[in-house]
Amino acid sequence: MSHFPNHFEENYLKALYKLQRKEIKKVNNIALAKYMELNPATVLEMVRKMADRGLVEILPDKTIQLTSQGEKKALLVIRKHRLWEVFLVEKLDYSWSEVHDLAEQLEHIQSEDLTNRLEAFLEFPAADPHGDPIPDKNGKLRTAAAINLLEGKTGKTYMVKSFGETADSFLDYLAKLSIRPGTLLRVLEWNAYDNSGSIEINNAIIQLSEKVAGNIFVQLHTT
Repeated sequence: MSHFPNHFEENYLKALYKLQRKEIKKVNNIALAKYMELNPATVLEMVRKMADRGLVEILPDKTIQLTSQGEKKALLVIRKHRLWEVFLVEKLDYSWSEVHDLAEQLEHIQSEDLTNRLEAFLEFPAADPHGDPIPDKNGKLRTAAAINLLEGKTGKTYMVKSFGETADSFLDYLAKLSIRPGTLLRVLEWNAYDNSGSIEINNAIIQLSEKVAGNIFVQLHTT
């Protein structure tokens, strides 16, 4: 990894961005260390270096926040990651559950020209294979309103937009259920006891746990 000198910093920025998107109220070095599976002291040292570089701000209550500069840099890393995922799936025939780890490596290539050429070669895709929007070359993210499937109303039909989890095992499970971005599903019921539920896809009834449903994001479908 010596030829990717910024990969540690980029991983921290991306992790902070994802934690902030989850609306976790207080992201401190302990929460960040847990998310990244690192020692809190190591994380604190790196966060202080990033603060000196103007990428993050450490608030009086120890909360860590991305600055506008840090957020833009995180989104540019995410841009590369998602473009490489599209390339691997569409051009090299990888399955959508195989590309995350490969894209984790490719996202650290520093060439902006390569990234822009890749985007043009792929004909400017709006989203990656998991339905997540791809930031533009200025680090701007165009997002469409989506809700967690757990918020779906009984009897309503929704279109799957994206997922809150990209682990191979989760994506393989979704594939077996025929759940992908663009899939239409109808909410049949939610169980008050454990928040599990049932949905209908192509006349097939599928049971979902709270954990699975909580990682599926949808939009109301109108015909």
